[in-house]
Parts: sequence; C-alpha cells; structure tokens
Amino acid sequence: MAAAFSSDGEAALRRELRAAVAVAPRSDLDGFYEMGRAAAFVRDGGFRKVALQFPDELLADAVQVAGGLEAATGAEMFVLGDTTYGSCCVDEVAAEHVGAEAVLHYGPACLSPCRKLPVLHIFGQQPLDVGRCAEAFRELYPEQQSCVVVLSDVVYAHAMGELEQQLRPKYPNIIFSRLVCGDPPGPAAPGEERKFGRQFLVEAAGGLQDYAMFYVGAEGLALTSFMLTWNCCPFSSFNPVTGCGRRETLNVNRALMRRLYLVERARDASVVGILVGTLGVAGYLTVLQHLRELLGRAGKRSYTLAVGKPNPAKLANFLEVDIFVLVACAQNSLLDSSDFYRPVVTPYELELACNPAREWTGNYLTDFRDLLPGACAHVELPPAVPAEEAVPDVSLISGKMRGTHLCGPPSSQLPPSSALACRDQTRALAEISPAASFLESRSWRGLEQQLGQTPVSKAVQGRRGIAIAYEDEGCEQ
Repeated sequence: MAAAFSSDGEAALRRELRAAVAVAPRSDLDGFYEMGRAAAFVRDGGFRKVALQFPDELLADAVQVAGGLEAATGAEMFVLGDTTYGSCCVDEVAAEHVGAEAVLHYGPACLSPCRKLPVLHIFGQQPLDVGRCAEAFRELYPEQQSCVVVLSDVVYAHAMGELEQQLRPKYPNIIFSRLVCGDPPGPAAPGEERKFGRQFLVEAAGGLQDYAMFYVGAEGLALTSFMLTWNCCPFSSFNPVTGCGRRETLNVNRALMRRLYLVERARDASVVGILVGTLGVAGYLTVLQHLRELLGRAGKRSYTLAVGKPNPAKLANFLEVDIFVLVACAQNSLLDSSDFYRPVVTPYELELACNPAREWTGNYLTDFRDLLPGACAHVELPPAVPAEEAVPDVSLISGKMRGTHLCGPPSSQLPPSSALACRDQTRALAEISPAASFLESRSWRGLEQQLGQTPVSKAVQGRRGIAIAYEDEGCEQ
C-alpha cells in the first residue's frame, strides 16, 4: 500500500519501453479513446494547445492518439510523460508548463474538480460482460425487493445503462449512481449523495443505512475509500477481469481502529509536516491555510512540504517531524504509512485530533473539501480556553499528560524577544525553531566545508576497470 500513491520504484526500473510505432495498434482505437468526442471538445472550445495526460499503462498509444487529434482539430497536442502527483488527478501544473489551454485526461480518474483549466475525462471503455455481471448480482441478492446502490469504476461506466436495463424490471428498489465531473450545480437535494464524483438519490425512509452497495470493478483504493466512507452499508463486488462476484469481507472496524490510532498519534505530536499532495484539486490552498491555523491554535509547529509523490525515503529526511498530514484527492488520501518512519494521516483525522469541537460520529471523510467553511461537515473552532481551565487529558500511547485546549488566534506581530535570540558574543541573531533545535542535537548534520581545516593533498591514481574485476586485482595473486 505504500506505493499506492505512486508506482513502485522497482517496477519503474525493470519496465521495458519500446517505440510507439513498434506497438501493435489497439483494434478499436477510435472507440476506446472516443476520438470523436475529444476532437469535438477541442474544436468547440477553440483550444490551440491541449495537454494529453495518460497513465503509464496507456502511454504506448499516446503518439497515435495525439497524431489523430492533431489531424482532426489542427491544434497542437502535448503528451504529459509523468504526473506531478497521482495519475488519477488532472496534472494542471505540468499542463501549464507548456501553456496548454485545456487537458484531455485518459484512464482512471478520481473526478476531483480542477481549479483553472477545462478538462475532458476519457476513461477508456474497458470490456464488461454485462450478462455475467447481472447473473452475479442475482446470486448475491436473490431477494428482488433488495435496496441496492450500484457503483462502478469509471472505466466500466459506459456499460451501466445496459446493466440497468437487465436488472431494473425485477429489482424496483435498485439505484444506479451516475458520474459527475466537477462540482454539480446547486445544493444537494434531501437524500442525495454526492461523493467521489458519484451522485445518486436515496428514496428509502431510513436513509442510506437501509441499502447495500454493489461495486463493479477490481479491488483497489476506490473500493476501500467507498467502504470506509459508507461503512454502515454491506458491500459486494463484481470483478470484470475474473468474472466473479463476492461479498466484501474487509474488516471495516479494524481499518477504522487503525485510523483512530493514528488520530491518537496526531494528538501526541508537537511538530507536524503538511504534505502537499495535489496542486490541481480545487480548494487545496484553503485547506492548507485551515490546517496551519488549526495546528497553530493547538500549540503545534507545522511545516508545509512539497515533495511530489511521497515515499518512505523522501519523508525520512524530516526526522524532526512527528507526524505528516497528506492533502490529496479523496482516493489518494488513505495512504498506508506502515512502511514510513512517521505516520501519515488525513486532514479529517488531524481535525479529530486537534479540534475539540469535532467528535467521532462513525462517518469517515476522505474528501478534504468537506471540512472547509460552508461544506457539509465543517465544524467551527471553539473559542480559546485558558490553560488553567483546560480539562486534563492523558495520552493513550505514552501515558503522559497533554493539553487539548486551543489557544487564541496568533497575532500578526511577533513579540520582539520570542522569535530571535542572541547566538554569540558577536551579537548575531538566530531564529529559534524546532527544526533548528533538532538539527543542533544531531551528531551528523550533513556535508560541511571545513575551510582551512582539511589538509591539501595531490590527486592520486585510482583503480581502473569495473567493480566486478579491477585491473590490479589479480597482480598480488
């Protein structure tokens, strides 16, 4: 799971790349990539520069697709060879590097709304045996009055209309979700669910908890996010690759207990690293500012880090950080941090740890936009409480006392003696920070010049050859 946000490093090293002309063309290239719809989008928008974003598994067709679109539209096409963050998100940063006016996003997508550029999602119509899928549904739900919501991976959305035609006559209480690219206009109607780019209306009196969920797609991050978010609903799935349906047995309670343990770790942390995991999802700047304010009022130091695709090696460079919070799209927020040196939490989990007004209700949130002012799950920060009036709290991990109250909003002007301190008799000033203090305590601090302390020596002849057999290795024998 540590490599879920980015592709495995070993796989990238072993991957064999061939020229696109040597790759056998897809039998239905125009249909699979919806070339007509893409060309109409470019022509109708009057775009002259368009960025094409492909996931790794579809890059082999990129040259053919770009050439076909250029011939059909006369616009200049640019293929984005590598994404800044996850491939499911629209990479507006890379598109702006070439001055693109729009983005054609191919392959699986998280459907997070973008900030600037017009986007057309082309998922790629993966084959689905609709008859076998309907048969698996009937086996899993033999009672025809069952209340079921049907979800699907985006690459199988093209076949949901045909599946609905086969199931609707005998299952009157079935609900099919539909994909929504971007934010739907207007507020949600009563009983309407809008999450993960899916939209559906629940008509039962008891709400969503009276429904089961049927997911069409392979096991992955999307299904895990669905199960944690709608944890009151039993899940089943149909894998189009294997043609098998099954009841999902993911122990949601154990997964939630693991996430709540990370919330406890976040309460104990004194230095928090805010990982920027997206630069294209709308609202990411607002949530960054919200997290900084929350951590400041909770008495915790924070550092904002933009490291691209996070991995254990990158984050190990920040040993002074006690815990990281990842600001990413809804699918990539749930990063399994078991391989990391420090835990990685979501913005919702950090709010549970630092905002006394937010309580655990059993509903898990993976979309950070739900936490922003005006959103469905926004909770205002309570007023500041003096330290002597705060309720004492004991850490469940260390057993030590800790403060859970919020201090007042930070003033715009720092006191003259709290930020700067005299470092030596030359009256040089140094800024005091946890990172600087941690660096002072390290026994090894990196490479140092040590000018005038290292004796000068002449260059000497080194070994010649390759590491497996240097030229002078057989001389002594």
